[in-house]
Amino acid sequence: MIRLFHVSDVHFGAEDPAALAWFAERVAEEKPDAVIMTGDLTMRATKREFQAGGEWLQSLGVPVTVEVGNHDIPYYWDPFRRFFAPYQRYAAVERMIEKPLDLPGVTVVPLKTTARAQWRWNWSKGRVSRGSLRRALALIEQAPKDHLILVAAHHPLIEGPTKGTAKTRNGDEALTRLAAAGAHAVLSGHVHDPFDVPIDRDGRIIRMIGAGTLSKRTRKTPPAFNELRVEGKGFETLVRSFGETAPHVITEDMRAG
Repeated sequence: MIRLFHVSDVHFGAEDPAALAWFAERVAEEKPDAVIMTGDLTMRATKREFQAGGEWLQSLGVPVTVEVGNHDIPYYWDPFRRFFAPYQRYAAVERMIEKPLDLPGVTVVPLKTTARAQWRWNWSKGRVSRGSLRRALALIEQAPKDHLILVAAHHPLIEGPTKGTAKTRNGDEALTRLAAAGAHAVLSGHVHDPFDVPIDRDGRIIRMIGAGTLSKRTRKTPPAFNELRVEGKGFETLVRSFGETAPHVITEDMRAG
């Protein structure tokens, strides 16, 4: 069995130190095969926040891949860095960003959903560019045909069962094309509450899986992360909540593809 920890929206700068320590303890004791971090490592994309977040991720001692969240790009009041040098402060996390993971029987494919600018007022919402989707589809094509394919993004591609929204442009089309290419699930963050729902696209089931937050910016649920337990192409999602002793399964449909 492969065990993956899916964590998101840690928001260094508004982090919950107790929740972070608890997560690190779970990793040290349980030794998952990898950690998938689906964005918003920082609160305001400062050098200090990236350094702290990078050191925390490196201390986990397991393979890690990190997606870029909307909070990981310089804010609107720093337009020069936002447009011309948005990634210069990644420092300790640079090697982990959009790093594909190839585990026994599992391939994790990155999909960028953030944008430095958009033709709408709220730039925090998601966007899948043609280039980002093309790169993800190419990685899926290269993956072994018998692998479980998990796509890691920051924003949910379509709206899920949460109060928070992503309103991801081109997300619906991207979900259809990812399903057709053979992806089994899209892992995301952004909305700060966990979910795992099956979506039928032309007879193929692709699951949308969202993780909670380990920051103080909680919404409906306490600080939490997801644990994915993979056996073959079947897997279930369990929510691990800070302060609760037992994880609980949130999977609605364990089928993959």
